[in-house]
Parts: sequence; C-alpha cells; structure tokens
Amino acid sequence: MKITLMVVGKTTDTRLQTLIEDYQQRLKHYVPFEFVVVPESKNDQAILSRLTPAMDVVLLDERGQEFRSIELADWLQKKMNSGKDLMLIIGGPFGFSKEVYARANGQWSLSRLTFSHQMIRIMAIEQIYRAMTILRNEPYHHE
Repeated sequence: MKITLMVVGKTTDTRLQTLIEDYQQRLKHYVPFEFVVVPESKNDQAILSRLTPAMDVVLLDERGQEFRSIELADWLQKKMNSGKDLMLIIGGPFGFSKEVYARANGQWSLSRLTFSHQMIRIMAIEQIYRAMTILRNEPYHHE
C-alpha cells in the first residue's frame, strides 16, 4: 500500500517546498509515499489520467470530513489495512471538475476555513506524518 499526495500546480514558495521535502523524507520511514505535481489547468485530465480503478481516491475539499489528529490516524490505518493505494488530491485554484468528484471515494477537509492551495500542501503532509507517528506511539503528537 502506498500513499500519494497529488497537487495541482508547482509549489511557488521555496520555503514551503523545503518543508514539503522535509516531510517527504520523514514519511518514507513509515510508508511508501510519493508527492506528485500535475500541471495547473481548467480541466482535470492531468488528474484523471493518473488514477487507476484500484486506487482509493480522496479529495482534500472544504466540504469533506474533518478529523482530529487521532481520528485521522485511525482513518489512515483503516485505509492502509484495505491494501489499496491511497491517492490524496489537492486541487488548484479552480477546484475540481465534476468528473474528479465523481471518481473520488471520499473527501477530507483540514478545516472549514479556506486556505491557499499552496499552504494546504504543507498542512496535509504534516498531518499525514503526524498520523504515522501516532500509529507508532511516537512522541511527536501530544494529546
């Protein structure tokens, strides 16, 4: 089982890119992890072309399910137990097309607040890392 975080458009802030790269390296100690960037476009063919029928596809979307960090860890554990590759997708400034919503198996919201699609990348990857440390009972997360 692999976790992929797909994002639309390049990360334009080098400080954010450095943080993303740091968390990518950290995550590789826990689970096969990939960070994929697809070109920004008003249609979502770049997203849809990378999806396979066997993937569990979850969109990061403001209307999605919200979790506390421990709940997210439990949710990720269930996803990993399924044996399917998990594809988490952060859209670009135009959001997602109806076709991408139709293909998704679920939606995850980091908050009801609106964040830039640049900032949400670091927030999502950090929460995935936090969930992995929770699952391993490591001291990163304090409850």
